[in-house]
Amino acid sequence: MDIIIQIIVSFFATAGIAIIFNVPRKTLLHCGLVGVIGWIIYFVLTEQGMDVVKASFFGSFVIAIVAHLYARRFKIPMIIFIVGGIIPLVPGGMAYNAMRNVVEDDYLQGLQYGLKAFLITGAIVIGLVFAEVIIQLIFRSVRSSKVKLQKVYKK
Repeated sequence: MDIIIQIIVSFFATAGIAIIFNVPRKTLLHCGLVGVIGWIIYFVLTEQGMDVVKASFFGSFVIAIVAHLYARRFKIPMIIFIVGGIIPLVPGGMAYNAMRNVVEDDYLQGLQYGLKAFLITGAIVIGLVFAEVIIQLIFRSVRSSKVKLQKVYKK
């Protein structure tokens, strides 16, 4: 039951951000699905005992791959899917707790929350970049193999 609630909430959070950013209406459902996919990966991995930083990396990695595929399908920039998709992964509550603890003069706890939020944010960015690099390498190798096949058939 808990995973169903996670799916519903992550879909509406992602779709809500997508509405705020004025994504095309035909892609609104897909933007929500990108967020759900990334959040479910994060949720399942953290439930299995994986650290939130690593789970954020894998969640954002899959978000970027799915966003890239949807961008090719709809012929629109992939940023439309990524911005909404990473919203459930962003450690906003942790950053809030860091600032709250600093204001309350609990600097050590604030530093711990701040560093964890920084690590999660870095993991999200690295996951997005790694996915982009891997997708580009795959498409480059596919294109080069097509060119080689065309040269063979021309002979």
